Amino acid sequence: MNRAPLKERAHRLFVDHELAGDISEQTQVQYFIELLTFSDPDEISEMLDSTQAAELLALPVWIRNLAYRLLCLQRPDDPAVLRRAAGDLYLFGPDWDAEAADLNARAARLEQDADGAAG
Repeated sequence: MNRAPLKERAHRLFVDHELAGDISEQTQVQYFIELLTFSDPDEISEMLDSTQAAELLALPVWIRNLAYRLLCLQRPDDPAVLRRAAGDLYLFGPDWDAEAADLNARAARLEQDADGAAG
């Protein structure tokens, strides 16, 4: 399987629903998850922006959760990333509301710490 960029692979699988050749959908999703797992935060963010702009709910919830989790792990001190992940979790609540609130609280603490350090 070729190593198409994350954004391109996401669009093919989840927005356009195109399968590559004779490879099963399950195998293609597995390839996508491998690609996602080893993508840098900019690639993940670009993929999320692009797929959500094309079709808000194109990505399955479990893939969205994984993508945002990986993004938060790679940028744990970025309040904008934490808030973005929280906002996405609120879309699928109330099961994820506590986690979303925790992410928003972490973002607020980071911003408060930054303001205190600057002032």
